[in-house]
Amino acid sequence: MAIKLGAEMVLEALRKEGVEVIFGYPGGAVLPIYDALYDSGLRHILARHEQGAVHMADGFARASGRVGVALVTSGPGATNTVTGLATAYMDSIPVVVLTGQVPTSLIGNDAFQEADTVGITRPVTKHNYLVKSVKDLPRILKEAFYIASSGRPGPVVVDLPKDVVSSEAEFEYPETIALRSYRPTVCGHVGQVRKALEMLFAAKAPVVFVGGGVILSNAADRLTQFARQLGVPVTMSLMGLGGFPGSDPLSLGMLGMHGTYQANMAIQNSDLIFAVGPRFDDRVTGKLETFAPKAKIVHIDVDPTSISKSIRVDIPIVGDARAVMGQFLEELERNEPPKEYFDHLEHWRGRIENWKALHALDYDRNGSRIRSQHVIETLYNLTGGDAVVATDVGQHQMWVAQFFKFGKPRTLLTSGGLGTMGFGFPAALGAKIARPNETVIAISGDGSIQMNIQELMTAVQYGIDVKVVILNNSFLGMVRQWQELFYRSRYASSCMAMVPDFVKLAEAYGAKGFSSAVPEDVVPILKEALVHKGPVLVEFRVAEEDNVYPMVPPGGSIGDMLLV
Repeated sequence: MAIKLGAEMVLEALRKEGVEVIFGYPGGAVLPIYDALYDSGLRHILARHEQGAVHMADGFARASGRVGVALVTSGPGATNTVTGLATAYMDSIPVVVLTGQVPTSLIGNDAFQEADTVGITRPVTKHNYLVKSVKDLPRILKEAFYIASSGRPGPVVVDLPKDVVSSEAEFEYPETIALRSYRPTVCGHVGQVRKALEMLFAAKAPVVFVGGGVILSNAADRLTQFARQLGVPVTMSLMGLGGFPGSDPLSLGMLGMHGTYQANMAIQNSDLIFAVGPRFDDRVTGKLETFAPKAKIVHIDVDPTSISKSIRVDIPIVGDARAVMGQFLEELERNEPPKEYFDHLEHWRGRIENWKALHALDYDRNGSRIRSQHVIETLYNLTGGDAVVATDVGQHQMWVAQFFKFGKPRTLLTSGGLGTMGFGFPAALGAKIARPNETVIAISGDGSIQMNIQELMTAVQYGIDVKVVILNNSFLGMVRQWQELFYRSRYASSCMAMVPDFVKLAEAYGAKGFSSAVPEDVVPILKEALVHKGPVLVEFRVAEEDNVYPMVPPGGSIGDMLLV
């Protein structure tokens, strides 16, 4: 066994875990690690803010399915990661964040740049560690990656005191890890799988509901095969978009507060919801007492605490979505549905088509103002949907969910649980690092983009070819919409009339910039931006008064939508 410094152990552990890139920001407490990093062969991307570094690691993880890694210093470096950690935690994203810490002898003495990182991050991490001895480093790092990536994924923090990473010890990295109190269930109970299939065969109006767990477990191919084989209509949560092809005739689009009319009506009139990997959060269910009043519910989830947490479930199945959907496909080989099942499905799909025709997604295509929906549709058409799209939070996020028909998993990167403004752009940078040969687009608003606009310097420095599209409506758009509908149009502090000249700002950072308020410019500008080599920032000054519809009012039933 070789003798290594703690700092060298950290980097060797990352290599053994297959890590090739780290997103970070140096400082005094982590200088031993950065010194070892200098000639380690590992790639380091210097973010301009620690929050940006964690969002980049998060975007890398979402786009690749691998663990994202961020490295920051102690004190404010560590505390600046909290929003990024909470974002990853709410969406179950595998991230390992290495934070510097003051020497162990100074912990608790209010030393310079000291913070209780473990205490601060405990509510927003799957697990966290304070390493007290260099001898524990190999085991803890192995555990951190295992916990982050297994079961229901999530962020893990490893807090590294400076004396620990500066000390020497023998280094032996564990080949495997086993934690007695942590053993996620992978396969579903066979009896429950068979009961669920029998219930589905007996249903007359079933709906498959796809959640983010389908993406995280790489189950999209098996779920798609299952739904097509049985002819069941499919709806998706925001986090489930891409888990089933959005252009498929069986796709109902997104469910919930800003879901499609046909998706919400199908759920409200269904007699069976076959749910794979959703959380049934409030933006999906609306008023709990009125959600899917006629439906029995099958819920597949790797996290048993998510089942029956919000909605009563008739058949719970605990297990990894990919493994469980494999079990269902095996059962289908042995048991075909009765003929009357397909007769019922044909009638049910006909009802859904009527709802779709009654209130299809649309927008005003006339007038002299650029419509945000038109920009998103144009991006979809120009790319053929073959792009990775990261969003921030607000109206533009919902329009992306409605008008960009995601055909593949891991192509929509969005903060679904925490709703983090400033997430989209740095997440797109991480995604481009993970998938360098694919088109990556960040779609943002004039409010969200200014949260982490400084990462444009990161994009330019490393030549990260991300296209940023800003839909500038001079407002915090979703805030303005709620104020209009529920607060008598009293636009308190939601007007963003004072914004920078985004073209000059892009040029100041060394990027290419475009701007227009003319609808005829949308296609040529986006064409030029997409073929330009290097980071591009495009601003479209769009109609200020547009609202996102359909919309379920807060506290309302998803069957009672505002349609205009």
